[in-house]
Formats: sequence, structure tokens, C-alpha cells
Amino acid sequence: MASGFFAVLDDIAMLMDDVASMSKIATKKTAGILGDDLAVNAEKATGFVASRELPVLWAIIKGSFLNKLIILPIAFLLSAFLPVAITVILILGGVYLAYEGAEKVIEFALGHKKVKAVVAAPESAMEAAAMEKKKIKQAILTDFILSIEIVIIALSTVVDEPLSSQILVVSTVAVLATIGVYGIVALIVRMDDYGRKLINWQEGNDGLSDKVGRLLVNALPWVIKILSVVGTLALVLVSGGIFNHNIEFLHHLVPGVPSIIKEFLVGLVIGSVAVLLMWVFKKLYK
Repeated sequence: MASGFFAVLDDIAMLMDDVASMSKIATKKTAGILGDDLAVNAEKATGFVASRELPVLWAIIKGSFLNKLIILPIAFLLSAFLPVAITVILILGGVYLAYEGAEKVIEFALGHKKVKAVVAAPESAMEAAAMEKKKIKQAILTDFILSIEIVIIALSTVVDEPLSSQILVVSTVAVLATIGVYGIVALIVRMDDYGRKLINWQEGNDGLSDKVGRLLVNALPWVIKILSVVGTLALVLVSGGIFNHNIEFLHHLVPGVPSIIKEFLVGLVIGSVAVLLMWVFKKLYK
């Protein structure tokens, strides 16, 4: 009886060790999309009054977990009964990521910026709450799209493993992704507030706390910009990697070119075509 019990424990330990190894590989595969997820959510979680930043972020986090509770069972069912759908969804998601990345690259290259509509400041607490609710919904919708890609990319790394391993690995990656991304976002959105507290901590303007505080306040816009650039590059690279690994023709195209350059060019070209087609579609059905 005792030997059987220890044998079960040994099997569990081996399984968890395998899950940890596969989760590490899957996390590396999703690193690019996680960078974009971080950049997007850091941008969407800013712009609120200081007292509402953490409550808004908590609402988005809960929405993110709900998104993954919806996506994960569907992904596992498709993997078990219609595995070809995983590849199809992966490629379609790659087109979306390539489109998003290429659009930003083209706008930067042409010197164009999206003109944001000027929104009047809310005149009442009810209007402010409505605007906040709308922004939260938009952030959760964006998270849903990015979560699909995170789950599918993670699942594609263990698609040949038993279903139990797939569930453990992909669920682990999904949870770690949510905690990691939104934990960093929380630090970013509160960076300027921590800076102001340091500035006001002591009297005078030349103390160490004042210098560090001013550094944090001034660094926040640059951190958001840097994350945006990294996220854009990640979108193109991740999408290019998806196409390169799942489309046979592209996989064997120009084998002498380094993979990172090939993936970037493939993602940029396909994304640019998607941007052009979307532009034509909007012109025809405006």
C-alpha cells in the first residue's frame, strides 16, 4: 500500500516537472504577444484620476480572468476534437496581429498619427462613471483578442501532448500571463503617483527623494512610448513566426536568411497587405 502511494507521488512529481518544462517553453513562445499585451493594457489603464486607477485595473483583471475562463475550455475542446481548427485560428490571429503591427509601422513611416476625437470632460459623477465603464469594456475586449492568441500559441507548443498536460500547461501560462502583465501594469500606472509622494516626502527640492520622484514622474510617458514600440515590433515578429511555422511554403522560403529577419519581413508584408485590403474595404463600404 505504502509503495503504491509513493509511486503515485512519484508520478505526480514527474508530471509536474514535465508541466513546468513545457510551461517554460510555452511562455517563451508567447513572450512577444505578452509584450504587446503589456503595452496595450498600460496605455488603456492610464488617464484616470489617481483614486480610480487601481479600481479600474482590478475591474480589467477580473474581466481578463473571465475571458480566459471562456477561451480555455473552447480551446481544449477544439484541440481534442478538431485540432486543425487550432492552426486555422492561429493563422487568422496572426493576420490580425500582423495587421495591427503593420498599421503602426506604416503610420510611423508616413508620419501619420491617428487623430483622436476630443471628448468633453464629464460634467457629473454619473457621466464620469459611464465613461470609465466604457473604457473598461474596451480594455476587456482588447484583452479577449490578445488572450485568444496567448492561449492558442501556448496550446500549439503542446498540441501533441496528452490532454491532461495541455490543460495544465496552457492554464498555467494563462494565469501567469494575467498576473505578470497586470502586476507590471499596476506598477507602471502608479509610477507617477509614487514619484509625487517622494517629491512631497521631505521639505526642499534638492533631496534624493525629490530627484527620484521627479525621475519617476518624467519617466512614465517614456515608459509608455517604449512599451508601445516594443509591442509593435513584437506584433510583427510574433505574427511572422506564426506564418513561418505553420505555412509550409513560407517555412522553406529563402532558407539562408536569419529567422528573426525573415519572420519580421513576412509579418510586415502580410500585415501591410491586410492594411491595404482593409483600406479598400472601408473605401468601398464607407
